[in-house]
Amino acid sequence: MIKESRKSRFRQWKGEAGMSNIGANEKGITKCDTINSDRIQSCIYTIRGLQVMLDSDLAELYRIEVKALNQAVRRNIERFPVEFMFQLTDDEHNFLRSQFVTLETKKSLRSQIVTSNQRGGRRYLPYVFTEQGVAMISAVLKS
Repeated sequence: MIKESRKSRFRQWKGEAGMSNIGANEKGITKCDTINSDRIQSCIYTIRGLQVMLDSDLAELYRIEVKALNQAVRRNIERFPVEFMFQLTDDEHNFLRSQFVTLETKKSLRSQIVTSNQRGGRRYLPYVFTEQGVAMISAVLKS
């Protein structure tokens, strides 16, 4: 039996994830939207040698608030071992923030992570999810 490499499985997952996204509108009615695979690819970062997605990016893809996504994870924490998700350290968060600021300057993109000095913005370090964590989020949000 040929063992499939992790990278090829991840590429396959990205392709599947890029096909469609099921989200709920304000009334809870689900609808299917096509998501560009480039959009998914732009949300994948390599942190600690793992390819992960930020909680804020996943919340945006699922059209829910970050608070609601993290609350669903907390309610089902037994389904999210450390291999599925982890919280960024201060250094990792600051590095990502600096990367977003650089992108914002170069491409005029709006950053999701850079926090304001006034009210609003993040008050905690973000969570990131591996491929398995993203799949589990999908299952948790559908239930």
